[in-house]
Amino acid sequence: MPRTRLRVAVALTFVVTVVLILIAANFSSGEKKISRDIAHLYAVNDPQFMQSMGVLLGPAILAGNHAVQLEDGDQIFPAMLGAIHGAHKTITFETYIYWSGDVGRKFRDALAERSRAGVKVHVLLDWVGSAKMDGSMIDAMRNAGVEVERYHKPHWYNLTRMNNRTHRKLLVVDGQIAFTGGVGIADEWTGHAQDPEHWRDSHFQIEGPVAAQFQAVFADNWSKATGRILHGADYFPKVASRGSTPAQMFSSSPSGGSESMQLMYLLSIAAAARSIRLSSAYFVPDDLAIRALVAARQRGVKVQIIVPGKHTDTHIVRGASRARWGDLLQAGVEIHEYAPTMYHCKVMIVDDLLVSVGSTNFDNRSFRLNDEANLNIYDHAFALTATKLFEKDLARANRITFAQWKSRPLRQKLFEHFTSLFGSQL
Repeated sequence: MPRTRLRVAVALTFVVTVVLILIAANFSSGEKKISRDIAHLYAVNDPQFMQSMGVLLGPAILAGNHAVQLEDGDQIFPAMLGAIHGAHKTITFETYIYWSGDVGRKFRDALAERSRAGVKVHVLLDWVGSAKMDGSMIDAMRNAGVEVERYHKPHWYNLTRMNNRTHRKLLVVDGQIAFTGGVGIADEWTGHAQDPEHWRDSHFQIEGPVAAQFQAVFADNWSKATGRILHGADYFPKVASRGSTPAQMFSSSPSGGSESMQLMYLLSIAAAARSIRLSSAYFVPDDLAIRALVAARQRGVKVQIIVPGKHTDTHIVRGASRARWGDLLQAGVEIHEYAPTMYHCKVMIVDDLLVSVGSTNFDNRSFRLNDEANLNIYDHAFALTATKLFEKDLARANRITFAQWKSRPLRQKLFEHFTSLFGSQL
C-alpha cells in the first residue's frame, strides 16, 4: 500500500508540474519586454517619424491608396459582403470572432457562393473566438470548396501556444481590396449603435498597393496554421495607384516581434506634439504606457480617450482599466466612457495626421500575447474625417474627472484593484 501511495504521489506531482509548465509557457511571449521610456525626439509631421515607422518598425509606407471609413454594421457588413460578391480570383479572410446568427450565415453563404463560382476562398478562424460558431456553418463552407482552418486548435504539439490567439480581422479580395478594424462576425455588430444590443465599432476599407501587405499578413498565419504557402498573381497582383493616401499594414505576433505593436503605439505617442485621440474597447495600460501618456500631457499634448461605460462585455477588464486611471487623470488626460452601448472601436489619431485602426487593444494581451494587425494611414484629410467621427462618439460619452474617480465607493475600488492583478493577461 505505501508503494501505491508513493506512485500516486509521484504521478500527481508529474501532472501538476507539467500543467504549471504549460501555464507558464502560455503566459509568456518568450521575448524581453520594452523596459525604457521612449524620448520625444521628433514630431509626427517630421519626416523622421515616417522614416522610423516605415524602416525601424516594419513594412514600408506605400503611396497610392484610397481609404474609406466605415461606421457600425449598417455600413461595414454591406461593404464587406459587396466586396466578397464581387471577387473574381481570391478571397482571404481571417477573424477572431465568428459566431452563429444572421450575419454569420450571410458571410457563410457569400463565401460559399464565390467558391462554387471558382474563386479560391481561404478562411482562418481563431479556435477560441469562433467557439460560438455552429459546426454546420463550417461544413457548409467546406462542402462548397472553401478552405476553412482553425488557428491554434488544441493539439499535443501546440499546448504551449494555447494562450496565443489570432485576434486579427482581415479581409482581402483579389489582392486589391482590403478591410480591417474592430468588427467581428456576429449579430452584436449589426445596426448603428442605436441601443445596448447593437455595438459601436469602426472598420476601414482600403484599395491600392497596401493590399499586398494585408495579403502577406494573412499568408503568414495561413502558413502557420496549414503549412501551405499562398503565392502567385492571383494573391499578389500588381496593383495600380487608387488614390494619394500613404499607408502601411502593421502586424505583430508572439512568434516573431511581439513587442512591435506596442512599440508602434509608444513611438506614436512619444512623437505627438498636439493631440492624441484614442478609441479603445479594452484599455488596460501598463506602467510604461501610462508614463508615455503622462509625458505627452506634460509637453502640452491634448490626450482624449474613449472607453466602454456600463455597457461592456467584460466587467473584469473595465475594472482593471479604471484601477489605472489615477496618474492619467491627475495629469489632465481626458477619459470618457461611452454611454449608449458597448464601445468596441480600436482607433488612434495622432496630430491630425496618423490614423491607426485594426484589431489591437491598448492592453498587454494585444501587445504581447495575440497576433494583431493594424492599418496605419498618414493623411491629414483622412485624419480629419476620423476625428469628426471621434468627436461624434465623444458627444455620446461621459467624462470621468479625477475627483469622481477618487471618490468611487470602497467596494468598487477593491474590485478594481483585484482585477488589476490580472492585467498582464487582459
